[in-house]
Amino acid sequence: MGVTIALDELYETGWSALDTTGCEADDDGRWYPSVAMVAREFEAAGFAFAVSHVQLFECYRAAWTDESGSPAGAVVGASEAEAAVYALSRLRRALASA
Repeated sequence: MGVTIALDELYETGWSALDTTGCEADDDGRWYPSVAMVAREFEAAGFAFAVSHVQLFECYRAAWTDESGSPAGAVVGASEAEAAVYALSRLRRALASA
């Protein structure tokens, strides 16, 4: 997918980098939240968030659980940042439709 596509998904949810503190920039110069920033967004929404490297498939898996510890969602990406940004876009879409 690439961080660019994950970033497109995030921007489609209405996310914007009004304050770039804790953000990184992609090759096009668009800002996106760091993994730590994404983790704080999940925490604020009541979820535990983690990104792990899946060595077998050479990818990263971002997963989140609800307050009871039950799985609430997961995505994969080629990099830690890509997985985190895509996960945040999924969270934002889910919260908007709830």
